[in-house]
Order: sequence, then C-alpha cells, then structure tokens
Amino acid sequence: MNMLASYALTIGVILAGSLAFAVPQGAINPKDAPYGAVGDGKTDDTLAIQRALDDAAKGEQRVSLPRGSYLLKGRLTVPAGVCLEGVWQSVPAHNGIRDAGLPRPTDDGTTLLITADRGTEEAPAAITLNTNSTLKGIVLYYPDQPADDVPVPYPWAIAMRGKNPAVLDVEMLNPYNGIDASQNERHLIRNVQGQPIRRGVWIDSIYDVGRVENVHFNPWWSMKPKLFQWQMENGEAFIFGRTDWQYVHNTFCFGYKIGYKFVESKAGVTNGNFLGIGADDCYTAVVVEQVAPFGILITNGEFVSFHGPDPTMVRVTDTNRGSVRFVNCAFWGPCNQIAQVSGRGTVGFSDCTFVQWDKARDGRAAIQASGGSLLVRGCEFREAKAQIALKEGLRKAVISENIIIGPARIQNESSGNVIIANNASDEKP
Repeated sequence: MNMLASYALTIGVILAGSLAFAVPQGAINPKDAPYGAVGDGKTDDTLAIQRALDDAAKGEQRVSLPRGSYLLKGRLTVPAGVCLEGVWQSVPAHNGIRDAGLPRPTDDGTTLLITADRGTEEAPAAITLNTNSTLKGIVLYYPDQPADDVPVPYPWAIAMRGKNPAVLDVEMLNPYNGIDASQNERHLIRNVQGQPIRRGVWIDSIYDVGRVENVHFNPWWSMKPKLFQWQMENGEAFIFGRTDWQYVHNTFCFGYKIGYKFVESKAGVTNGNFLGIGADDCYTAVVVEQVAPFGILITNGEFVSFHGPDPTMVRVTDTNRGSVRFVNCAFWGPCNQIAQVSGRGTVGFSDCTFVQWDKARDGRAAIQASGGSLLVRGCEFREAKAQIALKEGLRKAVISENIIIGPARIQNESSGNVIIANNASDEKP
C-alpha cells in the first residue's frame, strides 16, 4: 500500500469513528419515531424517553439523547442493563446563572430539566437506576428552584438500586437532594459535579464495596445570600450510614454545614478508605457520630472551616464507639479548633499539619479530647498556641514525636493512662 492510500484509509477510519461517535450505533434516539422526544425545554419528554428506555431493555441497551433540553414533568426508571447517555464525554460546568457570560445549563449539550414533585421531598427520585444500569454524560437542572431564596424541597435527583449501578460524567447543577446511593451493591459514582443544596450523596445499606471518585460540589449555580446562607446552615455534602468497604477518592465540597458525616443508620455504620478528600468553608468539615470498630481511614485530606457559630474541622461526638484515623492531612482556617473528640472510640492523627486555630485568641487548644482514646503522633503544630487539651473522661492517649512552634502547651486533666513524650518544641530544655 502506498503512502497516499494509507493516508486516505487513515482519514476514512477517523471520519467513520467520528460519525459513529456522533450517532452511536446500536443506540436508541428518543427523538426518532415512534418515541417523539422534542428536546425544546417546553414539551414534556418524560414518556418518550421512558418508552425508549423500556425498548432498550429488550436488546439495544443504550438510549442516546442528542443535544437538547428535555423537560421531565415525571420520573424516569432506567431498566437493568440499560445506559441513558447524553453527549458529554466529561463532566461539564455551567456557571452562567451565577456569572454572566459563562455557559448556562440550556446553552449546550444534553440537559434534563426536572420539575416533577416540587415541594415533596419524600417522593421517589427523578431518575432511578437498577442493576447494571448507567446514567452518563448528562446535565440535571431544576429550572423552578429559586436562586435567591430559601430552596424548595425536591426528592433525590438520582436513586441507585440493585447491583453495579453507575453515575458517570454527570453535572447535578442544583438539586435539593443529589444521589441516593443506598440499597445497592458496588455502586460507582465517578466524575460528578454541581451544587446539591440540602444533601449531596447519601450512602447506606451497602454490603459489597461501593466507590465514589472525582466528585466536586461547589456553589457555581448560586451564591445569593438567602439561598447560600440556608445551604451553609443546613447542607450536608457526603453522608455515610451502613457501608462495607467503602472507597472514596478525590472528592471536594465547599459551603456546607457539614462536609463529611458518618452516622449509624438502621442498617449499621461505615468502614472504608477515604483518600484525597477535601472540605472548604464548611461549618464542620468532618462529623463522626458513629463508625465501625475497624473504622474509617482518611489519608491526604484537606479541611478548612472559618464560618459558623463554632468553626471546627473535626467533631467526634459522644455516641461514637469506632475508630477514626487521619494520616497526612492538613487543617487550617481561621477556625476555633481543629478537633473536638468525645465518645468511647479511638481517634488518631498522624503526620498531619495544623494551622490557624484559636482565631479569637481565647486559649482554645487545637485538639480537645474529652472521651475515648487519642493518638497524636508525628504531627506539626505551626502556631505558638495551645496544642492539645486532654480533659477528664479521656481514657487513654499517646502524644509523641510532634513538632511544635513555640513552647509545648499540652494540658492534661485526664486521670487515664496518658503518655506525653519526645515532642520537639521551641522552649529551652
């Protein structure tokens, strides 16, 4: 084959691939007959899309929505083994409602305009996924949600059920409640962005490894004072109940009452691996009400609190009996305290960095422990302020091999077994 023929063949393959990408082969287009979706943002396309999904379950297994704004006055159920996909190949961002001149959710791509069940938080989700079903490459937008007022409740935008449901490359621009990832096995939530207002992701009743990867919640829909203040006072970004072997990687949230919350549900508590997670400008970055005895492992986290009645990065409540570990994490503010620890479990900080606590300069320690057991080893306290307060009720503690700016100010009021040793401060021996 000569060079010209080879070049022509290569171009032909590329063009063929482009055409196949634009109009996926083996996929159902709900705009085609007999379905008749319109995608003009005015016509209710719920029934047309649902019929396409039901037919896809019979064999095609893909429903591909072309560019357009599809009004949903009802709910969608994605059958087992079916993928509902839009045109986006990576998750987009639409800041244009907040910031003039930037893209708005109806400007481009595939957008679902959700209006069903306004004011009814307990209704079924707008979109329900089932075993081996996927939602991919789509923007979810609630056009009737006010951007400058107290938010109107809606049910979950997405519910993940069955085995192996997946949400990939999806922008949830402004749902009241984002993803209900409960009552399933091996959920996969990857490349999801947006501004869920009341709850971002709820995970519960998971008995076989779930995964959450590359999720970013940021207020690029609205920061109007009334709306955003309500979100700061009520919003919870990531909430974990019973989940076994949960993996959470590269997640971030900004502007919530609580960034990451661990609770005991009727089904139980969490154990899992949390790597590269972050919470910025949350009243409390991490709240632990209860976790499993074998615990949660948080590594390479970044946590910031500086607003609210008592800005504190970590609160472990008196109900906790499980184990919590922070390794190679950074905490800054300006906040009141880095951590308040109580309960009967064990909380550990290792190779962590602490900055900007005690913003009112009223003598608050970075870490205050009044119950359970505490480990603080190999950490750095980067300000000359009180570092640790061990209160009566603390059972055991090891405070060792930390780097301290200024004199060591470690207060011990505990009658338990406490070891304080080998800490390097600036005070003279």
